[in-house]
This record gives sequence, structure tokens and C-alpha cells, in this order.
Amino acid sequence: MSEESTAVTHPFLDLAPLSAAHFASIEDRVARLLGTEQDVVIMQGEALLPLEGAIRGTAGPGTTALNVITGPYGQTFGNWLRDCGATVIDLAVPFHTAVTAAQIREAFAEHPSIDFVSLVHAEAATGNTNPVAEIGEVVREHGALFYLDAVASIGAEPVLPDAWGVDLCVIGAQKAMGGPAGVSAVSVSERAWARMAANPGAPRRSYLSLLDWKERWVDGGRTALLHAPAQLEMLALEACVERIEGEGLDAVMTRHASAAAATRAGAVALGGGLAPYVDAASDAAPVATTLRVPENVDASAVVAKALAADPALPLAAGGGALAQSMIRVNHYGPDATRGAVHSSLAALGAALAESGLTVDLEGARRAVALAWD
Repeated sequence: MSEESTAVTHPFLDLAPLSAAHFASIEDRVARLLGTEQDVVIMQGEALLPLEGAIRGTAGPGTTALNVITGPYGQTFGNWLRDCGATVIDLAVPFHTAVTAAQIREAFAEHPSIDFVSLVHAEAATGNTNPVAEIGEVVREHGALFYLDAVASIGAEPVLPDAWGVDLCVIGAQKAMGGPAGVSAVSVSERAWARMAANPGAPRRSYLSLLDWKERWVDGGRTALLHAPAQLEMLALEACVERIEGEGLDAVMTRHASAAAATRAGAVALGGGLAPYVDAASDAAPVATTLRVPENVDASAVVAKALAADPALPLAAGGGALAQSMIRVNHYGPDATRGAVHSSLAALGAALAESGLTVDLEGARRAVALAWD
């Protein structure tokens, strides 16, 4: 048999190379999704790549950074900032709340030298979301560079870097956008590019380098890519954005907000000692709902029982120290549906009942139906 006759083709493998023009067109669609006139760079890795690259590009020994901690990622950003030699002022708030613009204003009053603010918009891990528009006004008043992790929030709630004065806005597609995890994007303001160019410690000739993309890609008219792109992930990102465009971004966000409200209401009606982890509904993220379990109940065991009945449910126990006390309902992307919420609460109810707790499955079902917008 000839070599030619034994060749096996596959639609994922035998694709024409992704052109620079196609790559640029995907960046343009992401920019439209963000409603931004800033440069948007799609980076070939999970969102931690631009998150770290943006900090290392703009922060250094002369930086005084206000690092807001409302969940685990804020802690990571503080570590990166310190690694860069920045002076870091951590503003930590309880994970069941959100930071306020007033707290940001107080931090500036106490530390007038702050010239960099890092913030996570929505923390999927803890279920809170922060009022970025109000915080952005305060940051602009003081002229600081504003860095925002919008990885979990994009697609679930408005993300408007230009309107909010965000200089570095990082997004990933793997949560509310319902897309791939292997590519991510960052919008970069002219102020942020200038800060990088003036930073002797900014990564150069490095996978972390945004300046490499600026000089070799953006400034070159986006005609020659730095390296071979992650083709499958780029095509998946394009399909993901196309699907959002088809449904309409407002409709996608409404679906996530409805899923969050229904999960919160359904969990309260379900009983069994479940309660929303984030105290105020206004502080709760639409991307995921976190729930407290009673003190004598192990959240990880409840989740394990629920997943044993249906491994496809969007359920997880809290991370780290929260594993025994928190349940996460990850109603994002394709799971931002009434059916996913109903199934998740039913499985949690069955697991809690198995542990001897009293639950009201029918009450939860009614509450979900009433809360869904």
C-alpha cells in the first residue's frame, strides 16, 4: 500500500496555517466585545500569562501599588508586584463582601504615592464582584494606572475598560464566554504602553513580554506574528466570540444574572442549612454562586456525593481553606441555564438529605422559577 493511501486526515490537525490577517481579525472582534479603542493583544496561553506579563511590564522598584484582595487572585498579584520590587499596600476585605470606592479613596488619602491599582472584577472562587465603574472614578482622580482582572466577569456582566478608565484589562474565554482556556487577551492603554516602555525591568524577548507584541506586532501594522499561534485555540476563541455575537452580549449577561439570582434564591428555599456565602446580593458575582454549609457538614463531601450522581454538574467545593465550608455552583458559559441550576440544587439537596438534613426540593424548584428573569 502506498504511503499516500495510508495518510489519515483529521479536521483538527490538517488545517491551513492561521494568517496574521485572521489573527488580527479575531483581536478586532475581542476589542468590539470589550467596547474598547485600546490596543488588544491576544496572548497564546491561559489568562495567567497576560495577568503576570502586565504586572511585570508596568511595575518596578519605583511603583507604589494598591493591591485589592477580595479573593485568591488578589493575593497572587501582590506576590508578583513584590517580586518586581514595588512597594505594595494590600487592601484586603472579607471574601464574603466587595471592596468599595470609599475604601479605595481612603487608601489614596493615607498613601498619596500610590500610582498603580490592581483589582479583580469578579472572583469566581469566592463568588463576589467589585464595583469597577465607581472604583475607576477614584483611580482616575489620582492618576494611577488601573489594572483589572476581568477573566471571570467578561460575558457575565459589563466589562468596559474605556468607560471605566482601565489601563490593563485582562480577559479569558473559559468561564462566562464559554470558550477555550488556552488563549487570553489584554487591552492596553497608551498610558500603560508608556509605563512599560519606561520600565527597565519590563520583560523583553520573553513569552511574558507585552512590549514584544507592541513593537513587533502592533507597531508593525499586525502583519507578522511573533511566533506560530495556537491555531486550534484561536479558532475556538473566534467561534466563542461569534456565538456571543449571535446570541447578543446583553442576552448572555442576562442569562448569567438570572442563573445567579435563581441559584441564590433556590439555595435559600432548599434549606438543609445552605446559605449564600456572599452576604449582599449586590456583591454577588453573576458568574458563580458560592454557598455556605452548616458547621457540622463537610462541603467537599456534599459535592462529591452530588457529582457521583451526575459528574457533569457545574459544582465544586471551595478551594484551599474553604474546601470544607463552601460549595461553588459554577453556572457560567453553557451552564448558565435554568436546567443546570435546577439539576445542581436537586443534586445538592439529595446529598444533604442523605446526610440527615431536611431539604425542600419542591420549594427550591419554585424559587428558581420565580427568580429566573
